[in-house]
Amino acid sequence: MSTILVSDVFGVTPALLEISKKLAACTIVDPYKGEMMAFKNEAEAYSCFMEKVGLDEYLTRLIEVVENIDKTTTLIGFSVGASTIWRLSEKLKNTLVKQAFCYYGSQIRNFTEVQPRFKINIILPKTEVHFDVVALQASLANKSNVNTQRLEYLHGFMNYHSSNYHSDGYTKQLDFLCSLKT
Repeated sequence: MSTILVSDVFGVTPALLEISKKLAACTIVDPYKGEMMAFKNEAEAYSCFMEKVGLDEYLTRLIEVVENIDKTTTLIGFSVGASTIWRLSEKLKNTLVKQAFCYYGSQIRNFTEVQPRFKINIILPKTEVHFDVVALQASLANKSNVNTQRLEYLHGFMNYHSSNYHSDGYTKQLDFLCSLKT
């Protein structure tokens, strides 16, 4: 089984490369086609993402990658990458995607009508500034192929470039993801 990582608005970073190495990911999908951007902060990264890529283009890029996989695959996405996986999940008819883990995909709230065709584990943060996390979790509770979990950490806890990075949360989740490989 292979693993594909789908990045947040920061794109490829040393932190994401470290996760990729630990999970033996075969591919990283990112908004900037592999170019290291070195953003100063989240606001700058988000602004660049919205200006140069956007959600629809990112979805198109992910579809192209997933349509060309040749073995059973797990998708792991962070923030906008998680939201993109969510949108992708109902678009694929015949897929080798076995499952996905979507960390703090806040845009999922705008696409709750999605009906995933493969198993999706949505890992939500404790709170979000722009919406009610508990209400989103409740709205997804009865969907087929969807499992939600709310953690005690904040949006971005898996990315040490985020102001919400949490080393304990990062370690626990990375250990969990690594355990799936055995």
